[in-house]
Amino acid sequence: MAGFADLNLPQGPDKKSLQSLLETAAHLGYSTVALNHVIDFKEKKQEIVKPVCPSELFPSLPIVQGTSKRIKVLTRLTLVVSDPSHCNLLRSTSANIRLYDIIAVFPKTEKLFHISQEDHLGLQQECSLHAISKIACTTLDVDLVCINVTEKLPFYFRRPPVNMAIDRGIFFELLYAPAIKDSTMRRYTISNAISLMQICKGKNIVISSAAERPLELRGPYDIANLGLLFGLSESEAKAAVSTNCRATILHGETRKSACGVVYTVKKPRKVEEEETTLPACKKAKTQA
Repeated sequence: MAGFADLNLPQGPDKKSLQSLLETAAHLGYSTVALNHVIDFKEKKQEIVKPVCPSELFPSLPIVQGTSKRIKVLTRLTLVVSDPSHCNLLRSTSANIRLYDIIAVFPKTEKLFHISQEDHLGLQQECSLHAISKIACTTLDVDLVCINVTEKLPFYFRRPPVNMAIDRGIFFELLYAPAIKDSTMRRYTISNAISLMQICKGKNIVISSAAERPLELRGPYDIANLGLLFGLSESEAKAAVSTNCRATILHGETRKSACGVVYTVKKPRKVEEEETTLPACKKAKTQA
């Protein structure tokens, strides 16, 4: 079984709070964490900057409890999508985007104006949040699709885009820290998670914290029990904080290093073909 991971620790300006988050995560048994840099173009104009090297922020990393290894710190970029033009940034080959270990997209707004990529006249068409969720699942080159857990979703998940995302190796992220802060968010978290499980059948689920304080972090086995409440089986709940996180990290590595993967499969030969390839001496023995 792969080590436990938390792929969403908000990267704030305070280094002391980040250090305390890392120490708490290592004490709880997490071997890998990801510092999340969020960009929301709706609030103000922002640019995608280079990720800060973890060695510059933390001169010495804490040791994971129960092991002799230090915790591994990754970089993550989350783009809050409120307009289709924001998706073009993820489609482009930006040098700064390729420097992040994990790329996530967060479809947030209820309605938007969809600008067709094939229409050079800039024809605008109104569409719902489901349309941009479909774009995130089917076309964007990302590793994670974040599910909103702070409010009721204004749409229902549809099976074809979700299955296409699963086939492409994209994972869906659920956060549990908002459920700790507020009872209303707790209700929305469980409701939205169950709605997703009914479509994806527990496949490609990642559960992260988005904890801003050490008190909001929970141990990996506690999160696995929370996954049971979301509708996951015991093995799927453990995978949501271990093997699925590792698969997300590997998906990000292949996205940065390769444009495609080629694999070979040995073709099974028929019985007739095997008989024709046998030497004459062996054929005589079998016939006798």
